[in-house]
Amino acid sequence: MTENVHKRRQLTSEEIKEIFFNSDEEIFDSEAESDSDEDLPPNLEALDNIVDEETTPVLNEAEEVNSLLWQATNLFNPPGPGNFDNQLCGVQNPPESPSEVNCFKMFLTEDVMGEIVEETNRYASDLQEREIKGKLVKWVPTNIPEMYTFLVSVLLMGVIKKPSLRDYWSTDPMLLTPFFGSLFSQDRFLLLLCCLHFANNATAVSNDPLKKIRNIFTALTSSFHRIFVPYRDLCVDESLMKWKGRLAFRQFIPSKRHRFGVKFFVLCDVLTGYVEDMIIYTGSTTDIQHYPGLGISGSVVMTLLAPYLRKCHVLYVDNWYSSPTLFQHLLSLGTGACGTVRANRKGMPKFTCKMKKGEVEFEENGSQLAVKWHDKRDVHVLTTVHPTGMAATGKLDHITGQPRMKPVCVLEYNKKMGAVDKADMMIGFHECTRKSTKWYKKIFFHVLDTVLLNSHIVYRQITGKEITSLQFRTNLMRGLLEEYSTLRGPTKGGRPALDTPLRLTARHFPSEVPQTTSQGSKTRRHCKVCLSSTHKGKQRRLTKHMCVPCNTPLCAVPCFEEYHTLKHY
Repeated sequence: MTENVHKRRQLTSEEIKEIFFNSDEEIFDSEAESDSDEDLPPNLEALDNIVDEETTPVLNEAEEVNSLLWQATNLFNPPGPGNFDNQLCGVQNPPESPSEVNCFKMFLTEDVMGEIVEETNRYASDLQEREIKGKLVKWVPTNIPEMYTFLVSVLLMGVIKKPSLRDYWSTDPMLLTPFFGSLFSQDRFLLLLCCLHFANNATAVSNDPLKKIRNIFTALTSSFHRIFVPYRDLCVDESLMKWKGRLAFRQFIPSKRHRFGVKFFVLCDVLTGYVEDMIIYTGSTTDIQHYPGLGISGSVVMTLLAPYLRKCHVLYVDNWYSSPTLFQHLLSLGTGACGTVRANRKGMPKFTCKMKKGEVEFEENGSQLAVKWHDKRDVHVLTTVHPTGMAATGKLDHITGQPRMKPVCVLEYNKKMGAVDKADMMIGFHECTRKSTKWYKKIFFHVLDTVLLNSHIVYRQITGKEITSLQFRTNLMRGLLEEYSTLRGPTKGGRPALDTPLRLTARHFPSEVPQTTSQGSKTRRHCKVCLSSTHKGKQRRLTKHMCVPCNTPLCAVPCFEEYHTLKHY
């Protein structure tokens, strides 16, 4: 007697369609109803794999928070991320001699500067090969010392503001700043600014919107978190660099001072104001890792915080980033969070519709605390680190005379959320960015201002000296010039200096022209009146007399008198 062996048979394509479209009907026969562990037929293996993939959890996927799990409370203290260890915080591997120059060169190293020099020389050669005429015929390759001196000139222009670059080389006595002429001629400076470049156009990735600045931007921002380990509290916010030119990723933010520009997502250390990282927003190609369930704003936060997760940091963000899902995900990764939040965010609890001024309502779900507080308007705050309760602000209500009270989380948020705005303010005092036709050059100078801010903070952390930003910048420029600059030779020709407006009013006396080493007692200079006279023929006459206050060589008779008494000599 033969033994009945139940085997699975291969289904036809029509039977498979019936499974999905008419699932209420039973199409299997008794032979197909078997619990055998045999392999599936070939035409069902793919379907089985799809089901397995769908049931497999996705890595880094954030779990949504159920809005029905919230309940009212008056006494709740979230579990939080744990205790933070700040023993390793601060500057890492400080230089042996912590001068302003050494702190600055921790970020902008000679290797990075060498890359800028290489690309600048390559770009200048490309322009010459295109037979572009003009000042480029005077181009000579630059080097690292000259590039550092160039940056000193740019930084000094942030301290001494003038409406035009050419005004820094003006010979007008009222606008005269001879120090710039001692560093560079006007043509050489403008040539360096024109040829300044940061990438090889031949090898740059064509579809990268930041290909012109990618290498240098990455090198500088990666040094930010390598040099300084942040303290417990961190802050993420947006920053806007003014730019009104044509640019694919230019943004319009009406709440910002400049409104139009390039948007940066910035991570700051709250205690020191140090900028830990920056991301340039370029639309759909922004350099962020997308996390399922968190959206763009949550993915920005997770990308910036990636090196600092599971270290018990506390993050402060505004309502564009905050959501119960993001905060729960951060808490599962050992990171606390606090921030204002939009009332209609998915997973938020339902609060009382109308509240009077000063009233507050608390809701908790076991790990998060949601707060609605009515001040001048409704304020919604979400936190995983602050308890319920009110705290005094230190101010008195001008109507009742009683101390002003705010929820603890609101008070802490107000203290610690402004780190990015403060960094923007510090940069804006002496920023070196100028109007430019090339967007990538302006981004470079903006990042350079951020490097100076971080260098100043590092210098204060190492030395303990409380010097101002201007003092640090001045000492840095002086130190760089002492190390890299060479004395420029005397100029030949050029425009004659304009007359001082005080030549007709102040007291003037003739003096002898100072002797030079080559001419000695026979030192002479050309008389200004003889060279530019309007009522007598122009002559090239040498004289040994001059007016010291006017710094003008003049014949003793009659040019000295005419120069100081006639408006049109």
